[in-house]
Amino acid sequence: MGKRDDLIAKYADDLKSKCGMTPDMDLLTKVTIGCGPSIYDADASTVAGSQPGELETVKTNFLMKKLGLKDGPELMEAINSVIETYGKSERNKYRAVIYYMLTKHFKKEAVYG
Repeated sequence: MGKRDDLIAKYADDLKSKCGMTPDMDLLTKVTIGCGPSIYDADASTVAGSQPGELETVKTNFLMKKLGLKDGPELMEAINSVIETYGKSERNKYRAVIYYMLTKHFKKEAVYG
């Protein structure tokens, strides 16, 4: 297995153990691939849930640009809800896991079709 496969397995484990979800492995793989090389960078592969600027980036670059959603308060509410599900005290909130949960939340799986 390659490095990416190891990371996908780690993300799937986080979804199961920390978020109480059974991951759709096909979608998780596509979301992870969509994150590009950032998954290999220690800083870029995680989301700092307590930094407003970081959450704004998730909203703009992922929800609006990638998923094509219109700006509105529900976007930040969804991000906060996902961070709450992941666990605010959880130090490593992986970007791919957050993006996966947001994709599911907004039922935008077709973007990765």
